[in-house]
Amino acid sequence: MASGEGILTDGQWKKLELATQNAESLSSSPKSHPLFADLNIKSPTGGKGPVAGIPVRHVRRTHSGKHIRVKKEGAGGKGTWGKLLDTDVDCCIDKNDPNYDSGEEAYDQLVDSPVSDPLDDYKKDVVSIIEEYFSTGDVKVAASDLRELGSSEYHPYFTKRLVSMAMDRHDKEKEMASVLLSALYADVILPDQIRDGFIRLLRSVDDLAVDILDAVNVLALFIARAIVDEILPPVFLTRAKKNLPESSKGFQVIVTAEKSYLSAPHHAELVERKWGGSTHTTVEETKKKISEILKEYVENGDTYEACRCIRELGVSFFHHEVVKRALVLAMESQTAEPVILKLLNEAAEEGLISSSQMGKGFYRVAESLDDLALDIPSAKKLFDSIVPKAISGGWLDESFKVASDQDGGRSSQDEKLRQYKKDTVNIIQEYFLSDDIPELIRSLEDLATPEYNPVFLKKLITLALDRKNREKEMASVLLSALHMELFSTEDFINGFIMLLESAEDTALDIMDASNELALFLARAVIDDVLAPLNLEEISIKLPPKSTGTETVRSARSLISARHAGERLLRSWGGGTGWIVEDAKDKILKLLEEYETGGVTSEACQCIRDLGMPFFNHEVVKKALVMAMEKKNDRLLNLLEECFGEGLITTNQMTKGFGRVKDSLDDLSLDIPNAKEKFELYVGHAMDNGWILPGFGFSATQ
Repeated sequence: MASGEGILTDGQWKKLELATQNAESLSSSPKSHPLFADLNIKSPTGGKGPVAGIPVRHVRRTHSGKHIRVKKEGAGGKGTWGKLLDTDVDCCIDKNDPNYDSGEEAYDQLVDSPVSDPLDDYKKDVVSIIEEYFSTGDVKVAASDLRELGSSEYHPYFTKRLVSMAMDRHDKEKEMASVLLSALYADVILPDQIRDGFIRLLRSVDDLAVDILDAVNVLALFIARAIVDEILPPVFLTRAKKNLPESSKGFQVIVTAEKSYLSAPHHAELVERKWGGSTHTTVEETKKKISEILKEYVENGDTYEACRCIRELGVSFFHHEVVKRALVLAMESQTAEPVILKLLNEAAEEGLISSSQMGKGFYRVAESLDDLALDIPSAKKLFDSIVPKAISGGWLDESFKVASDQDGGRSSQDEKLRQYKKDTVNIIQEYFLSDDIPELIRSLEDLATPEYNPVFLKKLITLALDRKNREKEMASVLLSALHMELFSTEDFINGFIMLLESAEDTALDIMDASNELALFLARAVIDDVLAPLNLEEISIKLPPKSTGTETVRSARSLISARHAGERLLRSWGGGTGWIVEDAKDKILKLLEEYETGGVTSEACQCIRDLGMPFFNHEVVKKALVMAMEKKNDRLLNLLEECFGEGLITTNQMTKGFGRVKDSLDDLSLDIPNAKEKFELYVGHAMDNGWILPGFGFSATQ
């Protein structure tokens, strides 16, 4: 064919044929996974390239070969015959046409074939399936929809998408995702596709962590759950570690799954109930159902029916709660004791409640006797009488020891601590209602028991753990206030050690206790309540390979994450008012305005309006630093006025001066005479009684 007569030259035709052959060979070549060399994942298209040669409707070509696309049902345009000769059928090339040119057909296929990616359509469809499943919880419908969707070669993507969507949602959706994967395993999704989906998640965890604060922990729990559910083999962890860089978050996920979730005693139970153990029933709902079963049993005495109801709950790992509530019910009503003991005996003989669950239940009651005594004065005596009956009946292990037997009686010191716990619970509950930090601080000062400060910290966080994000945020803000006013760093260290030592027991009642405690620890560091080195000090005092040690490790990971400060400050929504960074910004602006000629009374009012008296040491620090930088001692007049009005206390003033003293070496890099100026400020403060007498400083130090 002459080059001037056809659309393509002979040379161009050869290039076109070569390109087509290359495209076909690429579309059929298998893809190998970059993480595991031994994976043999087939091409997403199953070795078939996209179908070419489908003509596009309403396309016209002039004799010059130029394409002109005509509007649907339109009357044509320049270079076309218009609507009169247009037809409703698809435009195609007629080989019987006298003007037919064989070269035009291949050109038409090349130019007009639609470009479509089946994976894009698959992605849209699976998102709809997952969203519907999260709404309905219907596993059968989700499995049926996925099967009807076809494109089974893309199932690794479905695994990744399902888990990543659940990671950014509530525990209910996380549990639902795990249940769905177990249901689809082998039946709809092949084992290798499940594995490949998790590999993709490990590779993308760095991106997920940008939006999901605890992505490492959550994905580690998903992998641990998959291993417990036997949809991932344990060897998956070993192979993944060998193929992931140690500095990557994917490697951190594997380590966390191994050490935090799969190496703990009874890890299967812990992992299965981490998200509530049911796609529809929360922990609180389960507790409520247990109470209803026990109350109904006490009324009708039907042991068989009660055991059946307990079995139907499907929470064998949570039977210690049945034991605990049954014992408390027996202590509350003496007439209920015989039938309760009969039920526990029957449940043990049937194997419904295991010996370990029975022991845990008794142990939890023994630990809470002090609190129970507030409502049941004879709780300890009643409990002491039940234990021998349980041991003699053979449904409680003889090794169980009652705390009172080990203590040898209650001392006056124990009584004082018990009263302190009772008082602090009331103070904390009132604070959660009022959000009044100054009032709480006054109440603690009235108790005059600073030796119990670590106990208060433990009680505060324990109560907040079992509440909503608002109370968690309030607890973190209160820790900052107490650090400025009443508590020493040692108090906080000891309080967190007490919390972490009992982390496993706390997890019996609060499913996500470990992750929440890690957030509290990390937040304390961000808020300057603890220094990063304090985490090491806390970790050393905890048993190795314990839940507490793993919690400290998780806290370190949270702190080292990108934008950790901003994200941790908003981990619980920042719902109580000013967060630390916002307060600092406000303080800086009001001081700048005052330094340029502002009115003292207005500046004092702005400080008062902040509503953060426990953070006034920041006002002192920034005022002193600004006075040095601007060489404007007028800022000292503001501090004098604030002190005279009682707006800034001596403790806050001393704290602010102390913080400047600690940072003088850094300040001297920008302000050469910083130490000399600070010495003058300290002398002025001492003369006016702003700071405590023991505070001293010399520029020659």
